[in-house]
Amino acid sequence: MRGAAEDGRTLVLVAYNIPHRDCGPALRRRAPTPHTYRRWIGSFADSIGTPCPHRDPGAGRRTAHRGRLHPGRGADERTALLSEAVDRLKRQPKTKVYLDAGNPAWIDDPGKLVEPLKRAGVDRADGISLNVSNFQKDDAVKAFGNQLSGLLGGTHFVIDSSRSGNGPLSGSRADAWCNPAGRALGTPPTDRTGDPLLDAFLWIKRPGESDGECRGGPAAGTWWPDYALGLARRAKA
Repeated sequence: MRGAAEDGRTLVLVAYNIPHRDCGPALRRRAPTPHTYRRWIGSFADSIGTPCPHRDPGAGRRTAHRGRLHPGRGADERTALLSEAVDRLKRQPKTKVYLDAGNPAWIDDPGKLVEPLKRAGVDRADGISLNVSNFQKDDAVKAFGNQLSGLLGGTHFVIDSSRSGNGPLSGSRADAWCNPAGRALGTPPTDRTGDPLLDAFLWIKRPGESDGECRGGPAAGTWWPDYALGLARRAKA
């Protein structure tokens, strides 16, 4: 945060610790209880800090809050925690908050997301984040975002374009999400989008981080230089 302030840049943070998220081994990598999560998100927000009282740093912070809203398995509890997290993060100065709303290949009918997002506090957030850690092409995500925005009364959105240069791997989604071959870097981060509803293209998923131990990759979240170089070499930008 201090580095971003010194350079007048926007810092992108991802809060990804909500209870009941994901399945299988990933269950070990999230807050086990609502109490644990509330303490964690409070600490997360406190760590963002406040601007130096002697100068205006000119930097902002965008927080993409991830918490996919699976039906059942604590859905009401999870949406309540997300709503509380929006309010807690919005207390920090110069902080914009976006709730993860998936991608057009995950839920093809954006109408199904409206009520869950409203319960999660989207009306008090700055918008929604789309295509996080995924590979859908910009045009498809923009169309999805504009459609969902219309259903939400004009809410804004950001797009993760970190690995979307060649679009998704063909075939079933179950086989395409984890370290797919042949992908490329997408649109570089910018807030000059040409779309009044699209606040920014962002590299929310750090290109080169492994999705997991598939296709020869290291553990999820581990830097994988060979994969990163492949993304860069195939980039069109």
